[in-house]
Amino acid sequence: MHLKTAPLALALAGSTLAAPAMAEGLLYWQNNSLTYLYGHNYKIDSPIQQTVTFEHVNGWKYGDTFFFVDSIHYNGKGNDNGNDDSSFYGEFSPRLSFGKIFQRDLSVGPVKDVLLAMTYEFGEGDVESYLIGPGFDLDIPGFDYFSLNIYNRNTDGDRAGDGVWQITPVWGYTLPVGNSDILIDGFIDWVVDNDRNSRGEEYHANFHFTPQIKYDLGKALNWGEKQLYVGIEYDYWSNKYGIEDGGFVSRNFVGKTDQNTFSAIVKVHF
Repeated sequence: MHLKTAPLALALAGSTLAAPAMAEGLLYWQNNSLTYLYGHNYKIDSPIQQTVTFEHVNGWKYGDTFFFVDSIHYNGKGNDNGNDDSSFYGEFSPRLSFGKIFQRDLSVGPVKDVLLAMTYEFGEGDVESYLIGPGFDLDIPGFDYFSLNIYNRNTDGDRAGDGVWQITPVWGYTLPVGNSDILIDGFIDWVVDNDRNSRGEEYHANFHFTPQIKYDLGKALNWGEKQLYVGIEYDYWSNKYGIEDGGFVSRNFVGKTDQNTFSAIVKVHF
């Protein structure tokens, strides 16, 4: 799916996507989905990519959890000098709700709840990262959900440095259209400062903006609401992977790392 999907969007929309609540136990609700994307003009990796993503989300007694894995397939030109035609990437993102843990209403103004947000990023190659910081669920008129997480981001392996700060808002907004709906959701990952590892290599500040516009085809065809979506994803990523634009070298080529692309989407919930 582009090596990054909205890590908390479904978690925050759980009440609209989930199976009936299981409120008597620890697990209140859960939902799973499969997404297929096809897109052009990706940077650094193969310019044409197909991605199949499995997502699981749940809400439980003391918070919520989001997990996804991307299976990424390169078309035309693989990575590793054309020898690698596929890859994978995933994230595990649990959050602990202070409101639920202490059984207190923590709402103040637009803030509905305060959470401890965590993410573990993993995949092929040297990509492991650990993120932790405060999260805020916000009540913004018109939005199905809106959250803001502020992470301290630390990488593992050869990329390890002193850590950087990342700001991640996620959102969802539903527009009724005829006999169905259009769902506009997405995320921003904004790494606001630079980092440098022990070898002197710099991880640059970067800005990743990925909204999706999806039509509820299942509802339109009377197959079931919020079950089958089709649409597009826009992906803008400045200094992709923290590599300064113009500074990427591959096969003796200095390339651009600012990504600006669209992908077609089919998404099924179950």
